Amino acid sequence: HRAAGAPLIEHVIRAARALAPPERIVVVTGHQAAEVEAAVAHHGVRFQLQAEQKGTGHALAVCQGQPGLDSGLLVVLYGDCPLLEPSTLQRLVGSHRASGAAATVLTARLSDPSGYGRILRDSQGRVAAIVEQKDASPEQLRVDEINSGIYCFNTESLWPCIARLQPSPVTGEIYLTDVIALLRQEGLFSMPFLVDDPAEVLGINTRADLAEADRILRARRNRALMLDGVTIEKPETVSIDLDVEIGRDAVIGPFAQLLGNTRIGAGARVGACSILVNAIIEDGAEVLPFCHIEDSRLASGARVGPYARLRMRSTVAAGAHVGNFVEMKNSTLGEGAKAMHLAYLGDSTIGPRANIGAGTITCNYDGFRKHPTTIGAGAFIGSNATLVAPVVIGDGSFVAAASIVTKDVPPDALAIGRAHQVNREGWARSRREKEKSGK
Repeated sequence: HRAAGAPLIEHVIRAARALAPPERIVVVTGHQAAEVEAAVAHHGVRFQLQAEQKGTGHALAVCQGQPGLDSGLLVVLYGDCPLLEPSTLQRLVGSHRASGAAATVLTARLSDPSGYGRILRDSQGRVAAIVEQKDASPEQLRVDEINSGIYCFNTESLWPCIARLQPSPVTGEIYLTDVIALLRQEGLFSMPFLVDDPAEVLGINTRADLAEADRILRARRNRALMLDGVTIEKPETVSIDLDVEIGRDAVIGPFAQLLGNTRIGAGARVGACSILVNAIIEDGAEVLPFCHIEDSRLASGARVGPYARLRMRSTVAAGAHVGNFVEMKNSTLGEGAKAMHLAYLGDSTIGPRANIGAGTITCNYDGFRKHPTTIGAGAFIGSNATLVAPVVIGDGSFVAAASIVTKDVPPDALAIGRAHQVNREGWARSRREKEKSGK
């Protein structure tokens, strides 16, 4: 599952990299292990298969022997906690080092702690116990500080306790929370570290949780961009994925969606309700409202929309304009060229300063394969022209309105590909008289 355009575990690994280089990060996999590894392998992290899912304690136990985990500190995170901030992890580790504890538990205070294990503190503020809800007394259930399941351990005291963990007589699983009690038996202590924002430890268990995590991540992203000099109108309505980059003084309109690896240049504008997927919008380019742009590029000063669609490696060059209800697929519109109304440009190369009239269609598919159309610099294509590919329209040539063009047009020529017009004087009047007489 994804939040803010990235797999949940992607957010967790990015947070973890604030503490350690990727080669020191171990991802424990089990169910759908191959899919999990494929999603995050680009980070260069290590993987450890938990062939049988026997609980959180067992998940850590199978990691014993991994290089680098036998000394120093070890932080345990969950792959379904995408809201955890890198700064929180850094402060968790800093607090752990300062306290001298054998373990530090990341905790949160919740208005409704139902379903979570409760943190019981002793008189010194240390963790006396972690009590699961099903085992808690009425008094303990009133405690609002909960266990997030995220820990920082000293490995020299952790691994001996891991070896002593026993399966639960009820579920048969081995729980990592039992380590806290074992440390206490050894005369060692654990400390709580209370997170400032409880949302950071939200685990994703339902579609509702996923939607809430997505909302929070996107709100954070939007705020960071605005603090960096990007204008986002009605930011609560705008969706911007994790890896999108936006330059200063860009303006993003309400309900826009910027997805995938989209790049927006400085001073560019994206209008309301537009959807951009892996799009490149260079400095000063403009996308008017209600456009859909995927895997395509607008050069500086280009303008597209409203209601335009660009896809499959299309390019709109500097100063070129694409208007309403125009679709481009795998096509290039040259510098200063215009296609302003109701056109389909597929597998086409259009030269600088060319003009594409309303209703122009490039017929690029013959039922078996796609074919290219080339329109030269300064060419003029009249309204409702049908260009049957493969075909070349030469530089400076004209294609008359409503023409069907099946042959190449030489430079500076006029192509007329339609039936000759015939005017029959008086025909309409005689037809009306005939109808009136009933003959």
